[in-house]
Amino acid sequence: MATRLANKVAIVTGAGQGIGRATAIAFAREGATVIIATRTESHGRETLALIEAAGGRALFRQIDIGDHKASRAMVDEVASTCGRLDIVVHNAAAFGRMLVAEMDEATLDLLFNVNVKACFTLAGAALPHMRKQGGGRFIVTSSVTGPKVSMPGSGAYATSKAAITGFIHTAAIEFAADNVTVNAVEPGYIDTQALTGLKARYGEDRIAHFIPAKRLGRPEEIAGPMLFLASDDASYVTGETIVVDGGARLPESPVFAD
Repeated sequence: MATRLANKVAIVTGAGQGIGRATAIAFAREGATVIIATRTESHGRETLALIEAAGGRALFRQIDIGDHKASRAMVDEVASTCGRLDIVVHNAAAFGRMLVAEMDEATLDLLFNVNVKACFTLAGAALPHMRKQGGGRFIVTSSVTGPKVSMPGSGAYATSKAAITGFIHTAAIEFAADNVTVNAVEPGYIDTQALTGLKARYGEDRIAHFIPAKRLGRPEEIAGPMLFLASDDASYVTGETIVVDGGARLPESPVFAD
């Protein structure tokens, strides 16, 4: 076990699989007590077992991050149970593919509820606890889709992720006096369950062809930047976004479309 996050307490939403799981494991490996906050019990308990098997410390909390009352209660309960709260990573996300002209209100509500509103809920609930102990870290998993690039059918998702940029900029300013940093990581095409639809639609080889790195990213390659932002090494970094996409959003990289 390493010690970059020794004695820290971290909540990671959507930690049952993919980027969230990789981040939770990385944090535990560096000494943090990790709260695995995810909706699907079987996935959460799998992450818990992996962390404990490696000698790490973790707790599982089954929660739908779209339930804002429950999310606030979960943050308060964790801070009370663990005696502190140092890091919150809002990684859980909702996805939806629909053309702008065909967009329905239910899809918009779902994506903004989970992807955007939950940022405000979790950050607002965490701030008093972090302020009391003298600081903390709030990190969001955004996406290059929205802030950097887009594709047909991604309107609601892209817009929700673009909104995160405005959130982290404003929250970073408002939280700075309390020594709480607010940052984001923007993954590109990462080989997770969330990419299943695109892989089925285009094929992994075709997607990789348009990425300068010529491959999909791995969840662990997002966990690394997350760990940096959560650590003392990033104590003077706030209101920023780290893009991790193998160069996919660069102007010279063609965008595939139907």
